[in-house]
This record gives sequence, structure tokens and C-alpha cells, in this order.
Amino acid sequence: TQSQVITYKGCITQMCFFILFGALDDFLLTVMAYDRFVAICHPLHYAVIMNPRLCGLLLLVSWIMSTLHSLLQSLMVLRLSFCTVLKIPHFFCELNQILKLACSDIFLNNLVIYLAAVLLACVPFAGILYSYSKIVSCIRGIPSAQGKFKAFSTCVSHLSVVFLFYCTSLGVYLSSAAAHSSHAGAVASVMYTVVTPMLNPVV
Repeated sequence: TQSQVITYKGCITQMCFFILFGALDDFLLTVMAYDRFVAICHPLHYAVIMNPRLCGLLLLVSWIMSTLHSLLQSLMVLRLSFCTVLKIPHFFCELNQILKLACSDIFLNNLVIYLAAVLLACVPFAGILYSYSKIVSCIRGIPSAQGKFKAFSTCVSHLSVVFLFYCTSLGVYLSSAAAHSSHAGAVASVMYTVVTPMLNPVV
């Protein structure tokens, strides 16, 4: 709060951890959607399907994918050259803001960002949509209205976090080519860096 200065190494480290936990949040939301699918569509087999081994495997894969993505983006930034003194118009070292301050060509960096957005956002989001399409078909088969409400209410909190996370994060990263204020980007960043993780325990 006193000093808003950060070193180059500190900025890269902060960005690396931010990307790591952002990607991890993305994967965990997908795993949680699969968990809801099994709980609603296969309640009698839930303990067998979602056994500790599978849960551990899903968590391990999420960590590995997030770490690889974080390292790739960080290494791509390390190859760039910057001026000596820079001012980042953000409350943390966010990838897009850092790229805007680079003196060298960032075409390759932008290409990697968009490819990662397709792989790390679209694929998990497709998994979430598939899980919920199955959940909706299962809920429709429940005869009682009370049973339908109970099944649907278990998904509302997760769906709200998914909506917040994807709308804000994709809005920030995919609008980098368009002209938008840094203040609006910072506000959107607060939503998926602070608000969404705080809602995860509620989910």
C-alpha cells in the first residue's frame, strides 16, 4: 500500500502465479461440473465413480496443465525486451498489460495467448456445457417438482461462478485487440481474480 513499485523479477513471478491459479480455477470448475453430473445423474454410483483415486487424478492433471501453461506464458514474456522504467496501468502484473509495454514484437505472444484461450477456456467450457446438458436431461426425468428443485438448486451456485469466471476472464483476454480502457480491464480482472475464488468455498 505504501510503495507501488515492483521489480522485473517480482513482476514475472507475480504474473506466473496469477496465470497458474487462474488456469487451475478454470480446470477445477470443469471438475466440479463433472462432480455435479455424477451426483445428479448417477447418485447410487457416486461413491464408486468419484473415488479418491479419480479425484486425486483429476486434481493432479489440473495442476500439471495449469503449471505448464503458466511456465509457457512466463517464458514467452522473458524473451521480450522492455524499457528501463515502466508504469503498468493495473493493480497487478497482468499479462496483457505487460505485453503492451514491450519494445519488441509480441505477435508470437499474442498467438500463444489465443491458442491457450481456445485450449484452456473453450475445451473446459465445452466439458461444462456437456455435463449440464446431461444434468438437465436427468432433471427433466425426475417425476416430483420438489426433486427437480432440489437437484437444480445444487447447481445454481456453481453455474453462477462459471458465468462470472468465463464472462470476465474471456472479456479481458479476448478484447485485447479492441480498444478498451485499462480501468474497465482492471475491474473485470478483480471479478475473476478476487470475487470468483472467494465464491468457490460456497460452491
